[in-house]
Amino acid sequence: MKIHREGWPTIGLVGTVLLLVALFLPGRTPAYVHLPLIGLLVAVLLIVLWFFRVPRRTPVSDDGAIISPCDGKVVVIEEVFEPEYFKDQRKQVSIFMSPLNVHINYHPIGGTTSYYKYHPGKYLVAWHPKSSTENERSTVVNKHPKHGEVLFRQIAGALARRICTYADQGGPAVQGGEFGFIKFGSRVDLFLPLDAQVEVALGQVVTGSTSVIARFKY
Repeated sequence: MKIHREGWPTIGLVGTVLLLVALFLPGRTPAYVHLPLIGLLVAVLLIVLWFFRVPRRTPVSDDGAIISPCDGKVVVIEEVFEPEYFKDQRKQVSIFMSPLNVHINYHPIGGTTSYYKYHPGKYLVAWHPKSSTENERSTVVNKHPKHGEVLFRQIAGALARRICTYADQGGPAVQGGEFGFIKFGSRVDLFLPLDAQVEVALGQVVTGSTSVIARFKY
């Protein structure tokens, strides 16, 4: 199993604590103390390895499609006013990522990155309506040469404490290519043109880089 580069510091920390406990507690504490502790740390290490896994996938390459930027469940589909970049009405599709999901984020369309901005903020639960505007978040806009712009926003949740964004303003964006990572529970919002045809439903489970979220009208 391949591990994402963002995971190695956390894996190293958990592994070091596990090694120290395994080396120094036996003989100094009763077995009923150190054995459960070692078991707990092994379980935490396995969970962390699972969280930072990198799946093998063949990303969708479809010029007319907007693909899912992450794994998770669709929790919002509605028309809203987008105040940061477009400053007009857009279709919003939000995907909640549980701690068990793959947390790699993918470019939903190809083209160039026309905008990027990081916002410090709160850590409300990721499904809270105000998390999109009040939580720690990063906003990225990709511009397709034919279909125009799509905004997508990484939002930290109650457990997430680090958003990693690799997109560079003015740089190329490859559909299905990795643009970021969010640690430990989060959400990604997509803001689409009003005439985009949404192809997912509320509650639907989607897969990053392969599920089609919507299609451009033309």
